[in-house]
Amino acid sequence: MTVDHHDKIEKSASSPSSEPQGPLTNDAKEDELQAKAKARPERTANFKDYLRIFSYATKWDFFAYAAGFFASIGAGITLPLMNVVFGQFVGNFTEYFMPGSTTSQSEFNKSIDKLALYMFALFLGRFVLNSINKFVFRMIGIRLSSAIRLHYLQRLFGQSIHVLDSMPPGYATGTITSTANVLQLGISEKLGTFVEYNSTIVAAIIVAFVKNWSLTLVTSSIILYLFLVLGTFLPMILKVNALITKVAAEGRAGAVASEALASVRMVAACGAESRISRRYGQFVEETRQHGKLLSPLVGGQLGLIFFGLYAGFALCFWFGAKSYSEGRLDNVGDVLVVLLSVMIVVLSLERTSTPLLAVGKATVAACEFFVVIDAPQPAKGTLKDPEVSSTQDIIFEDVTFAYPSRPHVKVLDGLDLRIEAGKINAIVGPSGGGKSTIVGLIQRWYTLQDQHVLAKVIEKEKKGGRKNKKDESDEDADAENMVDNEPEESGPPIEIHGRILTAGQLLDDIDLKWWRSQIGLVSQEPFLFNDTIYKNVAYGLIGSPWENETEERKRELVREACRESFADEFINRLPDGLDTLVGDSGAKLSGGQRQRLAIARSIVRKPSILILDEATSAIDVRGERIVQAALDRAARDRTTITIAHRLSTIKKADRIIVLKKGKVAESGTHDSLMTIEGGVYSGLVHAQSLSLGEPTDAGDESVETEDKPVLANVTSVAASEVDTSTEASKDKARNFFASFGRLFYESKNVWPAFFLTLFAGACVGAGVPLQAWIFGKIIVSFNDIGTDSSLSGSNFWSLMFVVLASGIGISYFVVVFVATRMSSTIRVKYQKQYFDAVMFQKTSFFDHEDHSHGTITSRLGQDPKQLEELMGLNMASVFVALFNVVGAISIAFAFAWKLALVSCCVVLPIMIVSAYWRFKYELAFEKMNNDVFAESSKFASESIGAFRTVTSLTLEDSICLRYQNLLNEHVASAYRKARWVSILFGFSDSASMACQALNFWWGGRLLSRHEIGLVAFFVCFMAITNGSEAAGQALGFGPNSAMASAAANRILNMRESRPRDKVSTSQEIPDTDGGMSIELENIAFKYPTRSTPVFKGLSLKIEKGQFAGLVGASGSGKSSIISLLERFYDLDKGRILLNGKDATDINLYEYRKYFSLVAQEATLFQGTIRENI
Repeated sequence: MTVDHHDKIEKSASSPSSEPQGPLTNDAKEDELQAKAKARPERTANFKDYLRIFSYATKWDFFAYAAGFFASIGAGITLPLMNVVFGQFVGNFTEYFMPGSTTSQSEFNKSIDKLALYMFALFLGRFVLNSINKFVFRMIGIRLSSAIRLHYLQRLFGQSIHVLDSMPPGYATGTITSTANVLQLGISEKLGTFVEYNSTIVAAIIVAFVKNWSLTLVTSSIILYLFLVLGTFLPMILKVNALITKVAAEGRAGAVASEALASVRMVAACGAESRISRRYGQFVEETRQHGKLLSPLVGGQLGLIFFGLYAGFALCFWFGAKSYSEGRLDNVGDVLVVLLSVMIVVLSLERTSTPLLAVGKATVAACEFFVVIDAPQPAKGTLKDPEVSSTQDIIFEDVTFAYPSRPHVKVLDGLDLRIEAGKINAIVGPSGGGKSTIVGLIQRWYTLQDQHVLAKVIEKEKKGGRKNKKDESDEDADAENMVDNEPEESGPPIEIHGRILTAGQLLDDIDLKWWRSQIGLVSQEPFLFNDTIYKNVAYGLIGSPWENETEERKRELVREACRESFADEFINRLPDGLDTLVGDSGAKLSGGQRQRLAIARSIVRKPSILILDEATSAIDVRGERIVQAALDRAARDRTTITIAHRLSTIKKADRIIVLKKGKVAESGTHDSLMTIEGGVYSGLVHAQSLSLGEPTDAGDESVETEDKPVLANVTSVAASEVDTSTEASKDKARNFFASFGRLFYESKNVWPAFFLTLFAGACVGAGVPLQAWIFGKIIVSFNDIGTDSSLSGSNFWSLMFVVLASGIGISYFVVVFVATRMSSTIRVKYQKQYFDAVMFQKTSFFDHEDHSHGTITSRLGQDPKQLEELMGLNMASVFVALFNVVGAISIAFAFAWKLALVSCCVVLPIMIVSAYWRFKYELAFEKMNNDVFAESSKFASESIGAFRTVTSLTLEDSICLRYQNLLNEHVASAYRKARWVSILFGFSDSASMACQALNFWWGGRLLSRHEIGLVAFFVCFMAITNGSEAAGQALGFGPNSAMASAAANRILNMRESRPRDKVSTSQEIPDTDGGMSIELENIAFKYPTRSTPVFKGLSLKIEKGQFAGLVGASGSGKSSIISLLERFYDLDKGRILLNGKDATDINLYEYRKYFSLVAQEATLFQGTIRENI
């Protein structure tokens, strides 16, 4: 082979490095290489990223946003205006009851009627404005989130594969799913809430200063006090949280669970369940220790905050009474307006923290999106047929290459290679020689131009090392084994250079999609989409001349391709034929079946170039011969590139190219290479100890389909490939009280803490009726000031507010401190039991779709947290709310039963029903939101995981179009649901105003007739108002309690369903020296998830010391025998005898000690080599 090196020599001659310019120039060149090798500067999130999200909005979106902003501002103003009306009510009441009042009963009633109507008008305004606010922000947030998700996926598929390779496993998938959800929260309801609360703050400050600036300034000292408390405690809390994050015990526990569940069969085979459980338990235990550091800080912060709020009442009334006595205030109503306005400012400032945090998180999330969206796109090229041909030789000229994320590792070293058109070119060589890299460069997954990776990922890999990826990578294939050849991260970066040409044109100048449409690829681990067999094969037609053919013609082409790949052999036996669903990643098919479909998909487009990367590696011997014959036939009249480790598959290649250390070591035919003494190729052949046998005739007459029965002619699926659709396991259902009672009974060690929490909660709950009573007393004391200017009454009751504040503050500290520690102890206990029970479940348990790796991993992290909420602060909050309600109703009836009766019969039910509607429909909407996004996210995750398959088949546009359709369906569904949810939200958020209007109107009537006193009215009014809010708070725990109860049921059921092997551990297999005999005696078996039997009366015997091999067609039951020997499944009939002893007579965990399993896909766990061994 002759290669023209003219361009290379000319380039070298003109290069500065070719001239003797001394060490300075060499250093400069090395610095330049180092700069090229570095990752792109890591992007820092800033507010511009957040604002840029809105560039995805349409004109309609901006109009809707404007309406939403004005509605939020209007809704926020209603609360300060309500305070003004409330102050007028109180002022009218006190003036009417003051000695010497000239107000008549009719005038008093008219003023009360007018103010009640004002209050009701505010209710209507807030109802309408909040409904608009919620609807608009919810819908626009979903629309913008959908738009940016779609753009991200489009830009990601426009990148080279090295960008995806440089990300941590699951990074891109996590961005388009969970990160997108975070972004959506920050631009939807949370943004509207932020605007609403800020408008409330501004309006409340204006109202307070207009009423009395001096009282406002004094009362505002509460805000300074709260900032002081937060400024003291928050840094300490953040410091502890940073420590927890640094240690990342919870994340490490999740990693252990994910890793173990992903390889649960290997864990079981090694008998490592207890070891893994102990390791998991250590990390979980660390989280409890960290929680102990937080509980006193959070408890102290909340205790001081509530002390400040209650003490603020005392300060305001004390100074207000003093100002009133000096004539600087008209009536007590002004004091209440200022006090409530300042309190609204305090509460709104606190409530803005959550949406502000959401905006901050959305800013960071947006940055993660724009890192990929703004990344430079590789050149796509413009040349197509007839300007360039795909039937010419492919030439590598002096190609030196290193992967962008590993710039110090040379994979190809000055490679000169010609892939001859129309011939079968086989590329072989030791691992790490660069075989798969050549495929990646031809496919243009990688380029010889400047490339970039993500900065944070490079840093992550330097610190933590590379993680195992499920999706195979060319980088993994060729660079992973080069550590013996070159230091991975030492020395100067490799300078990438060289050219790849075809038909005299650089590959980078050829239109990317056209070029890939000329290539058919069958990879080592074929990926199938969760669709029908027909759809999976028909994907190969995209980009081909038959892409727009009729459905009938496409089916004909698919059937033809399946016949050529011998996939029709098993398709014809399926009930639904081509319309059979293959499951996630083809999980319902065996490895050989998946491989044959991938071959069919690659040849259906009749490509000019066929690339076979270990195309027959997962097929049994018989299948390999048949498929190899089909591939030989398919390789006629096209350029074929075969990457192979099984050298028997390339014997007939027109040319065999042997790579070693990134260079061509040898090339020629099989016969010529075998004559080279000490040659690399002949060494590989002898190392494999192969008998290459007779050549396989590619003619049709040599291909025979075996129709003989294999293992009773029953088609099976290996244990690792079983159908995951099965009936749900019957779990015992317990209601909330049964779950709580069971957990409470089992947690006797925390009973003292529980009762202490109960007592402290009762003390906090007593605050509502006591506050109402003191409030009524201090209001009436203003009448005494009017008569004798005495401040003794107001001073005394102000002091009582300070005493109440002290009690509430101490009680809150005890509640938070004790409840947090108690719940943490319970969570850790049951989380360890939960994981332990999962690890010891039968293998068949994990075949159920509800028990998948991802589902169980998620539940292991989430269910104990739900349990912690059930038994912790949420439970304490419910106790506090219940004591509040009981105390409020009791004191209301004691002071004014007529007002209390109406309030309890009308006000409380309305408040409770409105709160119920709010939580019910919020939960329903969120569930719908999660379900629909789960569907689109699952599709996006699957597509990203199949990046190489998608790009090689030029499916990018089709995938993005389907993803867009899913997102559009979600938006439409969310629109229909959000209309009613927003109306119910608006009503529930404003119903308190209507209820207060009724209370004031009816209370005013009773006051005017002197049926109740002023103190009785205010005690009853404040008690019912605060009690109603407490009832809503308790009801708000309903959805949480339902989820927590479900989580508790899953934990308890999992623990109770843990299999217990009752066989004595003293039972042993006799005479195991030198091996043992294995006999399958008339066994019958079917997988629990399938109705089709695998074995019907199979008998098989392997003598002691024999080396036995199991062969057979794909899906004939080979792996099933291994699974049964490992006792992953139980037999339906028959026995397995080991040295004549029944396997079931031996304790399962002792039994597995006799076996060692090397699986098809080797699994290594995080940790040292020693730990793995």
